[in-house]
Amino acid sequence: MNISLILKITQVVLAVLLIVSILLQSRGSGIGAAFGGGGNVYRTKRGAEKKLFQITILIAILFFGASLAGILL
Repeated sequence: MNISLILKITQVVLAVLLIVSILLQSRGSGIGAAFGGGGNVYRTKRGAEKKLFQITILIAILFFGASLAGILL
């Protein structure tokens, strides 16, 4: 396989994962506000919400790296 093809496939997979992780985060904040949680009050991320946030950052960094590698190659 060609390296540019592998990078393109990696970019597509990472883009889908990034979209899914961002959508899961936005749903999580709406659920808390629907059941009486403070919607506009600052709160810390805990548990699964914090892990999802960290995974989203990691996927974004990997996507940026794959995109940069695709441009340079």
